[in-house]
Amino acid sequence: MKEQLIEIKKNILDALNDVKDLAFLEKLEKKYLGRKGEFTQALRKLAQLSGEAKKEVGSLANEIKKDIEKKFVETRNNLEGKTDKKGFIDVTLPGEKIERGHLHPITLVQRELEDIFKKMGFMFLDGPELESDYFCFEALNIPYHHPARDMQDTFYIDHKNEKGEFDLVMRTHTSPVQVRAMLKYGAPLRCIAPGRVYRCEAIDACHEHTFDQMEGLMIDKNISLDNLIAVMKELINGIFGRKIETRVRPGYFPFVEPGIELDIKCTICGGTGCPSCKHSGWLELLPAGMVHPNVLKYGGVDPNVYSGFAFGLGFTRLVMMRYGIGDIRFFNSGDLRFLEQF
Repeated sequence: MKEQLIEIKKNILDALNDVKDLAFLEKLEKKYLGRKGEFTQALRKLAQLSGEAKKEVGSLANEIKKDIEKKFVETRNNLEGKTDKKGFIDVTLPGEKIERGHLHPITLVQRELEDIFKKMGFMFLDGPELESDYFCFEALNIPYHHPARDMQDTFYIDHKNEKGEFDLVMRTHTSPVQVRAMLKYGAPLRCIAPGRVYRCEAIDACHEHTFDQMEGLMIDKNISLDNLIAVMKELINGIFGRKIETRVRPGYFPFVEPGIELDIKCTICGGTGCPSCKHSGWLELLPAGMVHPNVLKYGGVDPNVYSGFAFGLGFTRLVMMRYGIGDIRFFNSGDLRFLEQF
């Protein structure tokens, strides 16, 4: 029995020395170590030996099995180009290219906008995405039962206040930062606040349930719509680097009075009409207006002394127009083919 095991070991080691590819290695492994392999069949005969002989031969069989398995592993590693030499580096091999990462297009445009507003004396603020009903609606002149809330259908959190009302919401706009900024810094004040917002939208080429906005607020004495339009033009010219056709029309927003909407001619279709602009040739980009006196009061600012303007830049749509992206759904898709273009 001992001689048989030693002979099988010798045959296996000799065969392994001649292995040139993984396919032949697998055949040898099946031939000797498979369920019906020669070495496996020899081990099964151990049950026929007596107690002392079984113990002696069994010990030898275990040593032979370990040696064979180790040799198989070494041979496989050599064929696959692996090595057990710690710290060994073959400097003659070509290096591996390290792929360069890509910033998200929203990040790229946000940085440009921050540079533009920094030159105009604006500071950058942030606010919570999980917002209170008070700051998201009440403090923005949208009472609990006001129909204007239907304009921003959104996602409420399963949490109720003492009155039994749901009082936590995924913010529908970045406008709550207006009130928070006034309460913290007072007036005069210039600030922008980029951030993510959420709405229960029917998703299509120009609507998403999760998108980005950039809130802007300027409060001082004798602020008028002229100041607002001047800042808008600086923003548009700065981000596109060329003249873009725009139009201003009246718009209703509970937290401003009067309210306007700035539209730009669609840069994707050139104004002929496409899914991105709902086939109108124009894209609503920047709803804005003069801050409502009630909102100033909620922010602790005297509307008899100060006035101001606010805007909620459709940040994601701006990026679409900047790069000619025809579908808003690309931004949150996680598709690397999309991101690698920037």
